[in-house]
Amino acid sequence: MSFTRWNFITTIFGIFTFLFDIGADFWIAMKYFQQELYLFGLLTIFFMLFSTIIVQVFSYMWFKDDCAEERSLKWVLIVHLFLAGTILRYWYAVYYGYQATLSTAKRKSDDGVNKKAVYVMTDLSMLRCFKTYLESTPQLILQLYILMEHGQISLIQYASIMLSFGSVSWSTVDYQMSLRKSLPGKKGISVGLPMFTYLFYKLFTLTSWILSLVFLLVYNVYILTVALIILCSAGIGWTWKQHTDFCTTNRLEILYRIVVGLILSFTFFNVKGQSTQIHISIYYSLRAFLTACILFLCFYFKPPFTQTILFTIFSIVVVLSLGLGIISLILYYGFFHPTLNSKEQNLQDVADGLKCEERQRINYFIMP
Repeated sequence: MSFTRWNFITTIFGIFTFLFDIGADFWIAMKYFQQELYLFGLLTIFFMLFSTIIVQVFSYMWFKDDCAEERSLKWVLIVHLFLAGTILRYWYAVYYGYQATLSTAKRKSDDGVNKKAVYVMTDLSMLRCFKTYLESTPQLILQLYILMEHGQISLIQYASIMLSFGSVSWSTVDYQMSLRKSLPGKKGISVGLPMFTYLFYKLFTLTSWILSLVFLLVYNVYILTVALIILCSAGIGWTWKQHTDFCTTNRLEILYRIVVGLILSFTFFNVKGQSTQIHISIYYSLRAFLTACILFLCFYFKPPFTQTILFTIFSIVVVLSLGLGIISLILYYGFFHPTLNSKEQNLQDVADGLKCEERQRINYFIMP
């Protein structure tokens, strides 16, 4: 368990990307209103607020679980009520990260500070994962829909689309690397070929699925709505069936299962850290079947947007991305996936009989 200078640098970079993302979202929403696309502007703001509120709820409850002093907890609550919980967590990540990497040699050797920096980084990574799939992914679908339906968007929106594909995939990779780094008895993912293979797996499969959903949205918004409700319900039901035990309260656990169900409608996650060979095979087999059905629907009924060159390009991208994504998935899990250390620790029921500051919520979180 080591918090490196690279982790510290990426944390600093994450602050700037976080602020840039907020500014870009407001700018895009403003452009929609200026173009009299009021529904799109409202949806952009809705996704921002919805994801931000969910993140604030989990962030505050995690501070509470970590046994912050009552006086400090009141200030933490005020910060979160002003929707600034993520900024506060970045502050703690920089504070402990500096102590673990750039402070004196004595502080560098302090294992307690190093662990604290890793845990703070992991919490932040979890929250970014939530925000990515609750805000960035729906907004990406919305922007692609506008591109296909209206044909013209601004240059910054083109850049936003390209960056969104990369940021959604990278946030998932960053989450996995942070999670495995903080789990006792787990080997971390190596920077290099293993990391890029996993990145390509997520990037390609997400690209294929997001474009497929955009096709369905352009074809018929009601069909897409029903499809997403079914997929989200299936994801929530599967998460419920796993009897997750991540949160310390029943109400928050329900919210957690709903959020994980929403994430599962976009990408695969191992909900309980169990063997995934069968589950992931079923998941992506179903994904390939649904993608084929959507393409067949478009080619068979030939709605107007299928006559455009953009649809032709996107269709090729859908097929190629799905194929490359599955190939990358097979390569990653076949050759690069980290294995358990020889001395594996028992991670079950860690909270039982421990002081609250020793609880490690990461042991109960969804795993890639």
